[in-house]
Amino acid sequence: MTNDKTHSESYEDGLRVRREVLGAAHVDKSLGAVSEFSRPIQELVTEYCWGVVWSSDGLPRKTRSLLNLAMLTALNRSHELGVHVRGALTNGATEAEIQEVLLQTAIYVGVPAALESFRVADKILKETAKND
Repeated sequence: MTNDKTHSESYEDGLRVRREVLGAAHVDKSLGAVSEFSRPIQELVTEYCWGVVWSSDGLPRKTRSLLNLAMLTALNRSHELGVHVRGALTNGATEAEIQEVLLQTAIYVGVPAALESFRVADKILKETAKND
């Protein structure tokens, strides 16, 4: 992966992709709550995670989302997992695909982590179904 973009271009691309995947309301809330202390990490995440990696055409967004669910389960990061379950749905992942990823994590990273991820994902899927 090469990145010939300027920092400003990467940041703007990141902001666009982050909003497309996670929703403008979530991103605006995250950026609106930023303090001077936390500003650097939000800028880093927006520019590099979203503006360089997520903006790359090396993998489809759906694949990136499913990978994130597995990695966030392995790291036991429930809050971020919930955010990315919504993102996975936005990127075209089905409930069955999300379920399969979480089942796979039970084998490779542990049942307790997968159980927590199932709880988080189930809550998000139910909330999403109510809003449809």
